[in-house]
Amino acid sequence: MSLTILITGASSGFGALSARALASAGHTVYAGMRDTQGRNAPQVDALLAYAADNKVNLHAVELDVQSESSAQSAVDRVVAEQGRIDVLIHNAGHMAFGPAEAFTPEQFAHLYDVNVLGTQRVNRAVLPQMRKQGQGLVLWVGSSSHRGGTPPYLAPYFAAKAAMDAVAVSYAGELARWGIETSIIVPGAFTKGTNHFAHSGRPADTAREQEYATGAYAGFEQEVLQGLAACEPPDADVSAVAQAIVDIVGRPYGKRPFRVHVDPSDDGCEVVNAVADRIRADFLRRIGLADLLSPRLAAESAETSHG
Repeated sequence: MSLTILITGASSGFGALSARALASAGHTVYAGMRDTQGRNAPQVDALLAYAADNKVNLHAVELDVQSESSAQSAVDRVVAEQGRIDVLIHNAGHMAFGPAEAFTPEQFAHLYDVNVLGTQRVNRAVLPQMRKQGQGLVLWVGSSSHRGGTPPYLAPYFAAKAAMDAVAVSYAGELARWGIETSIIVPGAFTKGTNHFAHSGRPADTAREQEYATGAYAGFEQEVLQGLAACEPPDADVSAVAQAIVDIVGRPYGKRPFRVHVDPSDDGCEVVNAVADRIRADFLRRIGLADLLSPRLAAESAETSHG
């Protein structure tokens, strides 16, 4: 079945790969990105060239997750052209690398705004349409950083990703009775194949950063990066994340997994999440809310709304 999909942060990395893979799987895909007429114009051209060369239904749409009006405009365009949105993929995000003390509070807030509040802006634009449909899928691109090995020097990013995961888990229960599914894909730390580390933000307080770089933590950045790279198998391929997303979207409605890990480095997040997700499920059953663990079928939602 061909679905209409909106994905955020699709100018590069997991987002660009997933947009192409989903379109190649037969879906209609809107790849959201900022500044489509400016900085990201080359990415738009590449995306449209891919669509033409491969004869797939792939479109670029202006979408800045830090702007409520931009999110709404993107959603309005998709609905106007396709009549519905079947899948929303929260992929937009930004990383920062350096000693936590050297980041200003404003930088922490910026990371939170992009990685967490951005999903809320887009949800508020998309969910009225999905609730009207009585069916949909919200797929969150998380990170093993929120519960895995948690190497140092990534504190603002890890904190934001942990918050995003908490929001995703809460939304899962609040959307189930509307017939909307939730899936969370959890990539590990891929150090090659994307620009995630290369384009990561740096601390604004450079003087404080230098105290770390020349003091007790001299050379520590390289230790962290080399250690992460050493854990990553030589055959680790970021396209595995895109393929996992295609697989989740392609599952039958009501049968999609709540969480999928793609972590070649095996940092332990999958083990911790398995316990946390089991405890959540057990607790919902204890308090009489077991139905929130799976989406209410569209027919049931329609019957309830007209009953």
